[in-house]
Amino acid sequence: MKNLFTLLFALCWLTTAFTQSTDTRLYELRIYLTENGRMNALIQRFTNHTTQLFEKHGMTNEGYWLDMADSNKLIYIVSFPNLAARDSAWKSFIADPEWVKVRDNSEKDGKILKKIESIYLTKTDFSPIIKHRKKRAVKKHPYVFELRTYYCLPDRLPALETRFRNHTMRLFEKHGMVNIAYWKTVEKDGQQPRLVYILAHPSEAAGKAAFDAFVKDPAWIKVRDDSEKDGKIIEKIASVYMKPLPFSKIK
Repeated sequence: MKNLFTLLFALCWLTTAFTQSTDTRLYELRIYLTENGRMNALIQRFTNHTTQLFEKHGMTNEGYWLDMADSNKLIYIVSFPNLAARDSAWKSFIADPEWVKVRDNSEKDGKILKKIESIYLTKTDFSPIIKHRKKRAVKKHPYVFELRTYYCLPDRLPALETRFRNHTMRLFEKHGMVNIAYWKTVEKDGQQPRLVYILAHPSEAAGKAAFDAFVKDPAWIKVRDDSEKDGKIIEKIASVYMKPLPFSKIK
C-alpha cells in the first residue's frame, strides 16, 4: 500500500510538473486608470457585458481586481493561445457592434477610462496551476492578493528564477503566503524580462507580517546570501495589494 501511495504521488507530481512546463498561453496584464468617479461605471460594464464579450471573442478571463491603494485603478488578466490569437480577438472585440453599443451607452455620463497599460506575460516553468476556489471557501476565508514585480540587475534573472524554483516559493508557503501564479514579461525591445507574480493573503496586514517573518527567517537569509555570491540580483520590487471583484475567477 505504501509503495502504491508513493507511485500515485509521483505520478501526480509529474503530471503537475508537465502541465506547468507546457503552459504556452500568452497572458495579458491590463491596468485601467479611470476618470475620477467613473470606477463604478467601469465595474458595471465589466460585470454586465465586457467579460461575456471577451469570452465570445476567444479571450479567457483569468482574474479581476481593484488596487487597494488607488480607487481609480482596475487590474485584470486575460489569456490567449498565442499572440496572433490575442491580436485577432481584440480586433474582433473592438469592431463588435454589441461592444460599440455597450461602450457608447456606458459613456453617456462621461468618459470612463483615462489610461490603459498592457503587459504581455508567459508562465514560468515553476508556476503553480491557477486554481479557482469554491464559493464556500472564498466566503469562509476571503483573500486579498498581492501583485509583485521584480526588476533584476543585468543578466541576473536566471539566478532569481533558480532561487524561486528551488527555495523561495516553499518559504513563502511556510510563512502562510499562497503562491497563485508566476510569469515573465514579454519585452518587445529585447530587454531582460521582469518577474511578475501573485500571492494571496488573509489580509494586507497579514501579508506584510508574513513578509516581515520571511525576511528574518534564517533559512531565507542563507538562500539569499548563497544566491548572491556572484552579485546582487534584484534592482527594485513593486508591490500592489488588490481586492478581487465578484466576477473574478481568482478570488
